[in-house]
Formats: sequence, structure tokens, C-alpha cells
Amino acid sequence: MAADIRGGGPPDLTKDHAEGPQYGRERNQVANIERSAPVSARRERRATPGQHLIGARRLFGTSLCLLAALSACRSLPDDRKPDLPGTTDNWTAYGGTSDETHFSTLTQINDGNVAQLGLAWAYDLPTMISAVGAPLEVAGTVYLGVGYTHLYALDARTGRKKWDYDPEVTKVAGPKLRMGWGVRGIAYDNGKIFAGTQDGRLLAVDAATGKLLWSIQTTEPGDGRTISGAPRTFNGKVIIGNGGADFTNSRGYVTTYDQKTGRQLWRFFVVPGDPAKGFENKAMEMAAKTWTGEWWKWGGGGNPWNAMTYDKETNLVFIGTGNGAPQNQAIRSPGGGDNLFLCSVVALDADTGEYVWHYQINPGETWDYNATMDISLATIDIAGERRKVLFTAPKNGFFYVIDRKTGKLLSAEPYTEQTWASKIDLQNGRPVENPDARFRLGSFDLRPAMSGGHNWHAMSFSPKTGLVYIPTLHAMRKYDVRNVDIAGWKRADPPNSANGYALPPDAELPAPPPFAGSIQAWDPVNQRARWSVPLKGLINGGTATTAGNLLFQGYADGQFTARSADTGKLLWSFDAHNGIVGQPITYMAGGRQYVTVVAGYGTTAAVQGRMSSQFGWDYRTQHRRVLTFVLGGRVMLPTGEKTEAVQPIVDPSFKIAADKASRGFAIYVQNCVHCHGPAAIAGGQAPDLRASPVSLDAEAFHAVVAGGALESLGMPKFDEFSASELEALRHYIRRRADQTATPSK
Repeated sequence: MAADIRGGGPPDLTKDHAEGPQYGRERNQVANIERSAPVSARRERRATPGQHLIGARRLFGTSLCLLAALSACRSLPDDRKPDLPGTTDNWTAYGGTSDETHFSTLTQINDGNVAQLGLAWAYDLPTMISAVGAPLEVAGTVYLGVGYTHLYALDARTGRKKWDYDPEVTKVAGPKLRMGWGVRGIAYDNGKIFAGTQDGRLLAVDAATGKLLWSIQTTEPGDGRTISGAPRTFNGKVIIGNGGADFTNSRGYVTTYDQKTGRQLWRFFVVPGDPAKGFENKAMEMAAKTWTGEWWKWGGGGNPWNAMTYDKETNLVFIGTGNGAPQNQAIRSPGGGDNLFLCSVVALDADTGEYVWHYQINPGETWDYNATMDISLATIDIAGERRKVLFTAPKNGFFYVIDRKTGKLLSAEPYTEQTWASKIDLQNGRPVENPDARFRLGSFDLRPAMSGGHNWHAMSFSPKTGLVYIPTLHAMRKYDVRNVDIAGWKRADPPNSANGYALPPDAELPAPPPFAGSIQAWDPVNQRARWSVPLKGLINGGTATTAGNLLFQGYADGQFTARSADTGKLLWSFDAHNGIVGQPITYMAGGRQYVTVVAGYGTTAAVQGRMSSQFGWDYRTQHRRVLTFVLGGRVMLPTGEKTEAVQPIVDPSFKIAADKASRGFAIYVQNCVHCHGPAAIAGGQAPDLRASPVSLDAEAFHAVVAGGALESLGMPKFDEFSASELEALRHYIRRRADQTATPSK
């Protein structure tokens, strides 16, 4: 189990938030820390019901007490420090700058005064949405996307809304609503906000007014591809990928468009298509030699849904590619093979999209170990030589350092527990696999689990400390193929999450361990952890680090924290009243440094069954918020916002049929688990069905599940379900409610 090597505990913060205005009686009541220029009435809109702004009162003094000096600084000596990126007062890209390090050179807030950090303002977002998107800040405006790409522009100093734009995804997405939870990030360049949508559109919105400038359909209707990740921008272009391999017969690709017009410039497919139709380029011809069978009928997968990093020095774009479709390689490529370019880092010419080099992280991948996690760029000292490298900590649990000019693997070591491989062979760059990991015994206890040792939640790199900060997962997943018909396997249509494996019954799901996650500081040169702190949640928030020797991160339990970047000591924390999944940002506005984070538990983090439900986050009632902090901030969040354990509804008159409930389990696992959680235990992403009265009434259940009564709120329509399937699903939900209800006294 990870341990806090450095030690140290939280300071007493009870006085930091003892005073400050509560919510005003009128909506949008704001008391500014500083007087800001008036917002244009043409662009400002009144907040909709349930949306409020919290402002801060003017501060009368700015002198701040300092924390006691820490013991000897453990930062790198000056002659060994990695190159610092250019100083910026803004946070204009998903990773801060194009190098995707999530690092800021700002130092006004630092390890000596962060204990005086307080809430400057908060903006309430609607409930019943996913609020995990990474915000941006440009020239005094915070931009973010939440839910199904509902875009907001907020004044960076006051939180006042300047504009919002809703692309109304739920009206057009149809079955694609089943395949994701909404937007994870956006992009900014040349006065435009770029964002992808669940139904596959790429939007360009005027950053000043919120007016839609152009919209391009990057996928095909009904093709199973969706967009949740942030676009990236470079050289007048915008690049976007897609997801879908977990649910449909999808073939992944990235596409670049002209920022001004939306005209397509180039597209790169990750895996080869049908050889009979010819290959798009030599790279696809090469890749096809690593596949067997009729892989193209399954799509092949590889969808690049997250990591895309542009390197100004080499003019390359590095793409992190996804898992296979379906995940079980024995189905999609029955004769084995490396299956290029699945689970790889692929370098493309930024001007033409032509293949330059690749490094495959998991040849012949079969465990959902996609490589779409962060790709960060740095220049570091290795064996006395300055090397231009990229870092990535993909799902498979190894940390990779790769030469970004050539694609040569320089080092790779495990950053979390492993059972699938013993090491990465540096001679050939391939993992040394455990033979049992490919199910020769029928089942296998896999570490890391399919959620990975690190998921999409941002890791960061500080050139000041030379450390990479990884939100790490510690979990095991049992894979079982003993009852899977490999030869006769078929993917259901419409899309669902069947991927060629059997899931364990509800009774075999493990209870959450005391600490299932950690935050660790990883030394990329020596490939070891410098310090590590265990965390309660399996999946915690993304990170940002600063030149002020600070590491900011939010946790599953709702704490937003600042740690000493060199030692890991906890210096400050704030109760956000909701779990935090997204990453923080920091910026200067009006001469002051601010830190902003979105609080709202959701996506992968909130669908881990008891791992997620232990925190009591509720889908319907608890606020999602944009929280912004400044030195001396005194605003208070409303009191009385509590978490409560779910109370399943028990109806003695509902007679559960065991055969129907067993059939309903299979339907639930393939169609419902990704939102409502394993074993029907929700964690905040969607309603907990055990506590929903809808399943008690057959008519109401049909209206919601098959009739699409709640489609406008993001509940997909499953109109292919027969009456008997709906009834079986009802019986499974009612059985789970009965099994988990607290006995009456």
C-alpha cells in the first residue's frame, strides 16, 4: 500500500473559512473582491433557476502570515533542472500550454502562503449533469464545458456569467447517449472556443460572445463514434479524436480542421480497414500485417479519445491510441498479432498527418489497457545528456520515457502493482508478459484493473522539482473467458458494453479497501516514486503543479488540496461539498493569482460500485460548482449540504422471480452498468436505481427506459427492449434493492 514517505499532516484551517458572506437572497448577487469593469449587458444573461454566484467581500488588508519553513528543499540543483516552459499568466490549453505538463510558472501563491488561500467565488452549475471538464482561462475569462458540452464563459475575478451556449446534444445524439457521460475538456485559439459533442460534432464558438461560428460532423450518424475529450490546437488547425471501441464495431481516427472555416485538412486512421478496399497509406498497409482473421468486420478500435500533444520543436503531433474492438483479442484477431496501432503512441507530421514513428505500449492488447492517458513533453537530463522526451503513464501501470524525435524507448518501470507483466524489455521495447494473463487457465486476476493504474485524470510535471505527479489507482479485476463462446460471439446492436468477457456476479464484487488510490510524485529520470500518499477513493481528481512548489488536486471525498510539490506535505484543504474529478488550473487576473476547479463527481470515478458510493454523492440534489480561490478569500459555501447513504426502496408486494432477476442481471451489465454502477450501486453519475420508485411501476419503467421520457436529461432510450426484457430488468433492480436495504428495526 502506498505510504506518505515524507509525513506531515494538515494545518488547522478552522479559522480560514470562519467568516464570509453566504449566498445572497437575489440570484447573481455578487460582492467582488475587487471592482471589475462592468460586463456587457448584451452578452450577460441572467442565471437560470438553481444557478447562483457567490462573491467575496473586499479585503481591507493583504498582509499574510507565512508557514514555517520546510526542511531542506528537495528540488533539483539548478544545473540538473529540466527546461522551464515559457511563463504565462493564462491557462489557454487543456494542459496549460501545448506541452501538456499542467504546470504553471506563477508563484504569487506558494508553499509559504497557501494556508491563506480562500474561496473568492463559486458558480453553481445544474444538478444531474457530469461536471468534470477542465476549464481554461484567457484574458480574464474562465471557459468551461460541462454535461453534454454546455459551454460557459465566466468572469475570472467575480464568477459573473458572460455567456453560455448549449448545443442541445440530447435532442440529436440518440443511442450515442449510451456511450459516454459528456465533455471532459475544451480548447481555445485565435479568439475561438473549440469543443466536441457526444454525437460527434466539433464546434467553434466565438470566445467573446458565445456565438456559434461553425459546426462540423466529425463522425457519421449511427457509426458508434463519440467525442468526450478536449480538442487541441496548433498552427491554425484544430485536431479531434473520438471514442466508441468499448461499445461498437468502431475504427478510430483523428482529424484536423481549419480553425477559421472548419474545412477538413487531414485524417489518420489508427487501425487498418478492409484490405479488399485498399489502404489509405503505407502505414495502414504495414499495420495490416500485424492483424489476423477478418478484423475489419469488428472495426478494430484504437479510438484516440483523449491524449493528443503537439510538439513545436519537431512539428509532430503525438497521439495516444485506444484499445481494440472488441477488447478480447481472441475475437477480433484470432491468430494473435501486435494489432497496430492499438495502445500506442503514434507520431504524425502536424502539417500532413503522415505517419512518422510509433511505439506500441501493449502489443496484441486484450485487457482494455488503452494508451490514451496524458502525453507530456519535457527536456531532461539522462546519463549526463539533455534529452527531449515525452512521458506517459498509461493504464497498464508502467511509466514510459520515450525520445520524442525517434520514438525510442528510454526507460519503463511499474508505478503501481502488476500481475500481467514482470517488466518491459528495453532491448526490444516489449513487455515480458505473465503467460497466464492471456487466460490460458480460463480466468485471471488482473492488476491493474481495466480502469488502469492511471486513467484520464491529468498527471502533471514540474520542471522545478523534476517530478511527475500521477493520480494512481490500486485495484484488481477478475477476467473470465470460460463461458464465452469465442467463435460464435456477436456484438449486440444497438451498442452495449459486451466485450468478450464474463463479469463476476454481484456477490463476488469486493468491498472497497481503506485506500484504493494514491497521489505519487514520480522521478522520471530514476524511475521511482519520490513520495506517495494513499487516498480513499479509487479515482481521484487530476492535478496541476506550480513554480510556487505547490501541487493542487481534488479528491473523491470532496477535499480540494494543496501539497508541497517536493515533499508531499499537506499544506491546505477545502471542503468542496462534492467529489472532484477534473483538474485545477491557475492564472493571473487583475494582478492576483487565482486557482479554479470544477467540483462534481462523475464519469469513470462515479461508476465503481461501492468504491464510489462510499462518499454519498447524490446525482439529483448535490450541486456541481465552479470554485475559484485567491489569497485572502473569505466566501463560504452554504451550510447544511450533507451526504447521505442511499436508502433502497423495499416493496413487500413486489414478488421477485429469481429466473427473471438472473436474466435481468445480464441485461443490466451490458446496458446499464456504465452509468448506474455495478451491482446497481450508483456513485453520483446517475440515479441509484435501488432507491428509485420508477422500477416499482411497470408502466413508468417502460416510459423511462424504452419510451425515452427522460432523454432530454441524458437518460438514453432503449426502445429495442422487449416487454419481457424490461420486466427482467425490473426484477433484477428490485432484487438488488431487497439485498442491500437496511433491515427495519
